[in-house]
Amino acid sequence: MNVNKKHKNSVFSALFSNPDVLRELYSAIEGVDIPPDTVININTLTDVLFMKQINDISFTIDDRIVVLIEHQSTINNNVPVRLLMYIARVYEKIIDREKLYQKKLQKIPTPEFIVLYNGKEPYPEHIELRLSDAFKNIKGFTLELVVKVYNINHGYNQHILEKSKTLDNYTIFMEKIRENMHLSLEESVKIAIKYCVKHNILKQFLKEHGSEVMNMLTDEISIEEIIAVRREEALEEGREESTRIIAQNLLAKGSTPEFVQDITGLDLETIQKLINDA
Repeated sequence: MNVNKKHKNSVFSALFSNPDVLRELYSAIEGVDIPPDTVININTLTDVLFMKQINDISFTIDDRIVVLIEHQSTINNNVPVRLLMYIARVYEKIIDREKLYQKKLQKIPTPEFIVLYNGKEPYPEHIELRLSDAFKNIKGFTLELVVKVYNINHGYNQHILEKSKTLDNYTIFMEKIRENMHLSLEESVKIAIKYCVKHNILKQFLKEHGSEVMNMLTDEISIEEIIAVRREEALEEGREESTRIIAQNLLAKGSTPEFVQDITGLDLETIQKLINDA
């Protein structure tokens, strides 16, 4: 859990960088049971160049190299291009470059790209993003990179959440933070940690690393997501004010409280208060 100047863990990467937990998660995503003795080697890049671009987990398993990303806000459609740049650096890290100049074909792990989405905006249960969609001219193209995106909010991909308890608990934790985003970020994280510890959700992890989790989330939860919540609250307040104005106009024209209720959806107590305040 140490944080250095070049690389700061996200809560997601800190939680899933344990090979056993990562094995459970990958088994759930793939819909298979990976034997517990299957070796997982984590090779996440931590250099400063990629710190702000890809900051989750890269690992090798069964001759595959998997890049796993967690997204909290809107999926960026440039992810395939970014991952093309990223995987090249990962190969550079794990392959003996001298062997690439030998006559014999150098076999390399097959790449696989997975994004787990748990943002607020509606998103499909499963979708694939393709590098070829970014090409200006696809005539005769031969290069492709496919990113599999899974929505892990509750109500989506339930089979994955049921098979990976850690992912399910992580999703609950993040949802609890968002429930109180109208408060300060620090306060919403504190409430979520308290709730999860009480209900045995990531209990050990949060008890051991509560302060680190707070620091990670301060950097991790996007400013645009906080702004979006504030904007949504402002819009809601605006809608309520508009509804009250409509109700006042109807009452001024002699409409009955019951008619105003049918039109605006306001409760009779609120309508009566508007009458008294007129």
